[in-house]
Amino acid sequence: MSKILHRRLVPYVKGILGEYRRGFNFERKILREIFGPTKECQIWRIRNNDELDKLIKHENIVNYITAQRLSWFGHIQRMSETGAAKKIFKWNPLTMRSRGRPKHRWEDNIVQDLGQMIKNWITCVLDRAKWKVVVEKAKTSN
Repeated sequence: MSKILHRRLVPYVKGILGEYRRGFNFERKILREIFGPTKECQIWRIRNNDELDKLIKHENIVNYITAQRLSWFGHIQRMSETGAAKKIFKWNPLTMRSRGRPKHRWEDNIVQDLGQMIKNWITCVLDRAKWKVVVEKAKTSN
């Protein structure tokens, strides 16, 4: 049983961690471009991760993007059924998808993010104050 579970979970976890690391590496690359090198004793050097953390006050762009996505999701869920964004969100195309690996939907990513934080998100999303707490939690979580 544990071998089967191991075979199924390990690629999933590696995929999530790989995506997180790619986002982290991209973030650091961009921050190094923005803040540039530092000059010490007439020698230029690239800033290290600790220096970049201090400059951005320990905020994480991956968590920020996740929080913004959750915030927009809550807005769409509270929107009336006649709103254009809600109609597009609920719309199902009439054609079939092409063969191959299934493409990730935006909603699937949201549900995956929510599954890691809270269990009963359906009732929570309708209460704006509770949802704001969830979005703030997403900004600080790893």
